[in-house]
Amino acid sequence: MAETTPVGDYPWSFRTGSLEVRLAESAAEVEAAQALRYRVFYEEMSAKPTAEMASSRRDFDAFDEVADHLLVIDATEGAGAKGVVGTYRLIRREAASRIGSFYSAGEYDIAPIVAYPGQVLELGRSCVSAAYRTGQTMQLLWRGIAAYVFQHDIEIMFGCASLPGVDPAELALPLSYLYHYHLAPPALRPRALDERHTPMRLLPVDAVDQRAALSALPPLIKGYLRLGGFVGDGEKGALEGQGAVAVAGRPFREQDQIVARLQAFAQAVAVPVGVARAAVDEDAPLQLRQKPEQRPRPDLRLGDEAALDQGAQHGDVEI
Repeated sequence: MAETTPVGDYPWSFRTGSLEVRLAESAAEVEAAQALRYRVFYEEMSAKPTAEMASSRRDFDAFDEVADHLLVIDATEGAGAKGVVGTYRLIRREAASRIGSFYSAGEYDIAPIVAYPGQVLELGRSCVSAAYRTGQTMQLLWRGIAAYVFQHDIEIMFGCASLPGVDPAELALPLSYLYHYHLAPPALRPRALDERHTPMRLLPVDAVDQRAALSALPPLIKGYLRLGGFVGDGEKGALEGQGAVAVAGRPFREQDQIVARLQAFAQAVAVPVGVARAAVDEDAPLQLRQKPEQRPRPDLRLGDEAALDQGAQHGDVEI
């Protein structure tokens, strides 16, 4: 991971070169993050904005008001809001309670995650300006997330991740691979809401070519798997022009565990959208997995740390 330098008295503001990562400190900085999200999601990726979003050229919703907004700021572009080039939206349990739910609850039954007794964190609305999709930027973003996780004693991270496309049949290989090899243990498994549920087990396990499936996965999802992530049951369908799966990370008890995972994650996702690069697999390869019937799955219950660790061996990815 790139060397970072703490900045001033801020709890965990870090800088590498001209880039700094920290939480938004003003409404103007939040609006700059929303404007960046609009450019990436609606102009670059062709999602459909509401009329109000299109008028303001900002991506926003009610969850922005309770979230913390992680920013990467390039000082050469300007101070504060003028320099925002990357962002992640972070919602903790306390913040979600102020609005009544997590964002993901509108698409998935996340009751198993909400019921988890430790601290949980929802990640979302991740984007980076096209010119900054480099390892340095992603490492800095995840250095900030790691600091946030340590500050708030986060044990599980979760959120939605997208696969490009509108036809589940065209996504049969990556969806089936995720279902067969990375399905979350029952105690942490989200499930797409019935009205949005599209089955992921579209191919039998013997028909899944793991190497081809890994190549078909977006870098962000491969990065989450390297971080120790699982996927939920059922994609939410193509209501927004993309398939999506819920991702939950295993609990982390030691800082060195998550730092190592975050390093591999940042390395994995530092790829421009729509650009394939073989080095993603070569730098931090995902291991091919045993077929599900070849590896016993534990009887996993909330609060059973040994079983949870055993279950993670089946669902996460060794670096």
